[in-house]
Amino acid sequence: MSDRTVLRLSGADVGTFLQGLVTNDVNKVTDGLVYAALLTPQGKYLADFFLAADGEDILMDVASELAPGLMQRLSLYKLRADVTIADSGLHVHRGVDALPADGLADPRHATLGWRAYRAEPAPETDVDWTALRVAEVVPETGVELTPDSYILEAGFEALNGVDFRKGCYVGQEVTARMKHKTTLRKGLAQVGVTGAVTPGTDIMSGDRVVGTLYSQAGGRGIAHLRFDHAQPEMQAGDARVTWDGGGN
Repeated sequence: MSDRTVLRLSGADVGTFLQGLVTNDVNKVTDGLVYAALLTPQGKYLADFFLAADGEDILMDVASELAPGLMQRLSLYKLRADVTIADSGLHVHRGVDALPADGLADPRHATLGWRAYRAEPAPETDVDWTALRVAEVVPETGVELTPDSYILEAGFEALNGVDFRKGCYVGQEVTARMKHKTTLRKGLAQVGVTGAVTPGTDIMSGDRVVGTLYSQAGGRGIAHLRFDHAQPEMQAGDARVTWDGGGN
C-alpha cells in the first residue's frame, strides 16, 4: 500500500481536536478502526481516512496524494491546541485472510478484510481490491470520491463513516440536513457493464446525461446516478449499462 501515508497525531488535545472536525466519533478508536472524512464548511468532501489508536496517539491512514493538503488543513484548525501532526513512517498492510494479532478489521465492509500498521513495507498481494469494492459499492479516494462529493451520496452511512449523534463537526449542518430533510436524488449505485469503457465516462439515457461510470470489475461497476432520470438500460461510451433501481 505504497499509495497510503500514515500520519501520527499526538498531544493532550488530540481526541477533542479531531472530534470537532471529522464525520465519525473519534472515541470509537478504543474499539477498533474508525472510517471518517474531513469536509468543507459547505459539507463537501476534502479527504477520507482511517483512524487507529496507538497508545495515547491516533494514527491517520490517508491516500498519499491527499496527505500534504490534509496536514496543512489540520494545522490551520489546531490553533493553540496541544496537537502535533507528523508522518509516522509506518506502512499500511492489508489482507482478507485471518485477522493477525496487530490487524484491525476494515469497518466499511467485512469483505474488505483487515488493515495493519507496520514498520516494514507491505508485500505485494494478488487480492483484487477493485472487485471487492465494486461488489459492495465502496468508493475510492480520487475515483468516486472527489471535491464535488457529498458523503451521504457516496454511501458513508452504510460504510460506517458518519455518526449522526456525535455532535458538531465541520460540514455537519449540511450533512445532517441531507440526512433528515431530503430524499437523496443522486448517489452511488452498482450497475451492470457490458463492453469496455474508460472510468469517468458519462452515462446517457437517450440524449440526457444521467450519471458517471467509475470503477469496474467482472461486468459490474460503480456509477454516480441521478436516480430520478436513470433507466434500466443506459449507455456509457460504447458500453451498455444496466441498473436495477437500487442505490447506496
